[in-house]
Amino acid sequence: MVFQEPMSALNPVMKVGKQLVECILSHQPISTNEAKGIAIEWFGKVKLPEPQKMFDRYPHQLSGGQKQRVMIAMAMCHHPDVLIADEPTTALDVTVQKEIIFLMSELQKEFNTSMIFITTTCRWQQVSLMKC
Repeated sequence: MVFQEPMSALNPVMKVGKQLVECILSHQPISTNEAKGIAIEWFGKVKLPEPQKMFDRYPHQLSGGQKQRVMIAMAMCHHPDVLIADEPTTALDVTVQKEIIFLMSELQKEFNTSMIFITTTCRWQQVSLMKC
């Protein structure tokens, strides 16, 4: 699941890379080093700049769009059949909203994941992912 406000979902005293590693280790029987590699790979897939450096940052050091990308990586790293997105772009700038929607659309196609968007309004009428 991808939540509306990523700052509420991320632990403010843990680096985002460690949080993703914990998520991966809780579902896959692999080593910590393998999980770190997967986490950095996912940071790249969600188009975070400099994934290696991003791994060692705290949530408060990231922009709102970057935090939401971390949440998308956490939700998608196990290749779910269905992803629920609870207003995933509400707290973001309009330009970043579009980037996040397109990113989720690309990941949906790449991993054949169904996505359910919970929203109160439809602002992305030109995005084929959502139809109002």
